[in-house]
Amino acid sequence: MGLFYGFDTYYFIFIIPALLLSMWAQLKVKSTYAQYSRVGNARGMTADAAARYILDLNGLNYVPVRHISGDLTDHFDPRDNVVNLSDSVYGSSSIAALGVAAHEVGHAVQYAQGYSPMKVRAAIIPITNLGSTISIPLILIGYVLTLPSLVSIGILLFATVALFQLVTLPVEFNASNRAIATLQQQALLTPDELQGTKKVLSAAAMTYVAALITSLAQLLRLVLLFGGRRRD
Repeated sequence: MGLFYGFDTYYFIFIIPALLLSMWAQLKVKSTYAQYSRVGNARGMTADAAARYILDLNGLNYVPVRHISGDLTDHFDPRDNVVNLSDSVYGSSSIAALGVAAHEVGHAVQYAQGYSPMKVRAAIIPITNLGSTISIPLILIGYVLTLPSLVSIGILLFATVALFQLVTLPVEFNASNRAIATLQQQALLTPDELQGTKKVLSAAAMTYVAALITSLAQLLRLVLLFGGRRRD
């Protein structure tokens, strides 16, 4: 099994199911967000106002909340220490938008508190970027030139991509947990509204799980195809 008459069977065994899972996760988060973006919160609070409120509550009055273009392009930028909210979130009073805004603020709080997994993720970003760029070329060159050490280096570099996805999970889960806890404790959402917000954040979390599974599937494929093999 593996390369069968030039046919990569591992691609169909590992990669296609992982890609299908990723597609399902992306569709799930979009459909769930669309569903609860039509449900306004009882207080009429907008997502940007909620983000500002939670930031101030945590003593982060120096962290700005900015409007950026795009759909669900929301993110916290630790380089500028800014919470960025997208077109569909900024100014929206939907329970979906409040959940997303509170989640991004959760990242800002993590950064301010020196949350360990976030620090680890930031530390490995340079080598992860390098690994995602040159790992496959190194593996192929090493295989063609019969240089097992080069193949091994390529596989190890690609493994950093999976490591990044792994470290991302606690960062994202923790941010969502912080968001839900704050929205509940500060009564920004009613219990019924909170249930919808939880569904939005749970669907978003599945995209990170799917990304990890995809990276691990690709890593396993590379190990089975090239790890320990010598070109005949």
